[in-house]
Amino acid sequence: MEQYKQLGTYRVHRKLLDFVSARVLPEAATRQQFWQGVERILDEFIPRNEALLHERESFERLLQDWYSDHKHNFDVNEYERFLQSIGYIEPVVPDFQIDVSNVDLEITQQAGPQLVVPLDNARYALNAANARWGSLYDALYGTDVIDESDGKKTRGYNPIRGAAVIAYAKQFLDDTFPLREGTHREAEGYSVEGDAAYAVLNGKRVPFRQDCFVGYTGAPESPDRLLLVHNGLHAELRFNRHHPVGKSDPAGLVDIELESALSAIVDCEDSVAAVRAEDKVHLYENWLGLMDGTLEATFKKGDRALTRTLNPDRYYVGTDGREVVLPGRALLFIRNVGHLMTTDLMLDDVGREVPEGILDGIFTALIASRQLEAKLNSRERSIYIVKPKMHGSQEVAFTNDLFDAIEDLIDVPRQTIKVGVMDEERRTSLNLKNCIERVKGRIVFINTGFLDRTGDEIHTSLTLGPMRRKGEMKTSEWLDAYERLNVRVGLGAGFHRRGQIGKGMWAMPDQMKDMMRDKVNHVRSGATTAWVPSPTAATLHALHYHQVDASGVQRELLDAPFDTAREQCRLLEIPLATDVYAAEEVNEELENNLQGLLGYVVRWVEQGVGCSKVPDIHHIGLMEDRATLRISSQHVANWLYHGVCTKEQVEATLRRMAEVVDAQNAGDPHYRPMTPDVERSLAYQAARDLVFQGKDSPSGYTEPILHRRRREFIEQSTLENVKGGASS
Repeated sequence: MEQYKQLGTYRVHRKLLDFVSARVLPEAATRQQFWQGVERILDEFIPRNEALLHERESFERLLQDWYSDHKHNFDVNEYERFLQSIGYIEPVVPDFQIDVSNVDLEITQQAGPQLVVPLDNARYALNAANARWGSLYDALYGTDVIDESDGKKTRGYNPIRGAAVIAYAKQFLDDTFPLREGTHREAEGYSVEGDAAYAVLNGKRVPFRQDCFVGYTGAPESPDRLLLVHNGLHAELRFNRHHPVGKSDPAGLVDIELESALSAIVDCEDSVAAVRAEDKVHLYENWLGLMDGTLEATFKKGDRALTRTLNPDRYYVGTDGREVVLPGRALLFIRNVGHLMTTDLMLDDVGREVPEGILDGIFTALIASRQLEAKLNSRERSIYIVKPKMHGSQEVAFTNDLFDAIEDLIDVPRQTIKVGVMDEERRTSLNLKNCIERVKGRIVFINTGFLDRTGDEIHTSLTLGPMRRKGEMKTSEWLDAYERLNVRVGLGAGFHRRGQIGKGMWAMPDQMKDMMRDKVNHVRSGATTAWVPSPTAATLHALHYHQVDASGVQRELLDAPFDTAREQCRLLEIPLATDVYAAEEVNEELENNLQGLLGYVVRWVEQGVGCSKVPDIHHIGLMEDRATLRISSQHVANWLYHGVCTKEQVEATLRRMAEVVDAQNAGDPHYRPMTPDVERSLAYQAARDLVFQGKDSPSGYTEPILHRRRREFIEQSTLENVKGGASS
């Protein structure tokens, strides 16, 4: 059968056509009208998309010309004037406030953790959606937050470790939900009477110090579950005196479940390896399953087959005797791809692929719109799309216009589609206020992302001079300014209790003790959400939002003085190396960059894994995606360009690190070693391309090379299978 079907002036891949016909738009008349609308959108927006990409290239050329003339006499004030003269820095729009309606409480009123999860993996997507609630006991027991000296993690239950977990959890209760007298450690039980809850201490009922009681289940004199709230986040105390843990607890407390991942971003972009029409349709199928509640994942755990589905909502008896319903699942955003890449989902009249970002917007919104009435995701009947990798306000305006057109196509009210703008490109950071203003009627989310933003920082100024080491980047002036400006510009535009201001990922899923020490600073900085690498991490990070009132921090920041012009100037301080690095420092940096690069690329190209825990050179597992890859490849490309290292040195380090990565993956039966014949390894060749072609890669993005090499690998594997089948 022909792989494509002609519809108007475009050809549509059969996989997409069949999916839409069978599962999204079964009515024939509706389908015909829909595809005609898709054609109109493509005709209008493809030329605009191409013009924006040409503008990026034009700015790159102008910048490189200026750098060549100012390499030895760089002045930040002169640099700022130049950027203003070419329109790279835009004239600032007058003050305004965002005006967005029908936004869910998880965004406007609550502050808490956010997960980002690859949409191609149904099990992971379900885990993220179900991470709205998490067991505090399990999160503590299974991580290094509880030290091994307080009981080791053994195959079975270790009561010594269990006691340390319970002590930690009871301290959380005392800190967050204190009693009017005594402590939760002394509680013999809990009860409800009227509109109040009590702990029982020495036979006496003791009320809570603050008004925190929301509801319960079971008998009021001895509830099964007690629901409390603090800083807008809920905690559920669970009781069962017949459970092994409950038997040993004076109050019968068996666990504390915390409201954890309030929202989750399911990802079509950096954390997936979707390079063909088949891959994209698989993403859309999973998105539909999340939207209509049908997604399932069956997997083996030991000898048992388990099936995972979406969790139901939670029901309680409220303080007035009426039913209280809380969501059982995270509010789901979907992250579309940016403006750069194209896809073979559809081809134009001369056989060219069409922009992937436009089709992502159309089909993810269409799928979500089919479930708006059921309110299975958004109780406010909104669609939440995060848009990454936009450069400046014209690209944001393009997205706003595109969403207008999509709303008309799928017949939903204007601004049903809400947008998250990722502040991860330099031109967006410098013009953030203008970017927000362009979508002030639909924006609900902004965030910072150190890795992509650093990758763009390096690439933008790649020819000016050698950059400092990656570890030193975190103390750069521009980075501090970037993090502060994101929060303050967002607050100035009215984000307080109207939208989310987010911070980036904690990349070390096994280092939870360190996360508990450090990530509280995201809440103290004024962020209302921050990314975590797992449901367990979400439950632990939720503790930080109980410790610190994020809304209160934002109120204080709104009243505090802030020198925006000074911070904007600091944002232009380019992180050039101030010293000449010793040979061993150069070698160490190369090994760090190239080992991480190879470890990620080999899974992307040859296994189609876009996000995974990749061991670094010290064998510490790091959550890696394309943003990580962008900074590593651009950093080496920058040092190569300026002679900090040689091509021969990079080649030798690549080969040496390939052996390290092969050894780290030796236990994976699906892994193809890169050595000893690196010339035949497409993953290895992709890593080489990322470094040696990094200077000329658009905005330093890794997608063009990864997609090309992944497609090549699929074609090669298909050919090998055909030959193998013929010979057998």
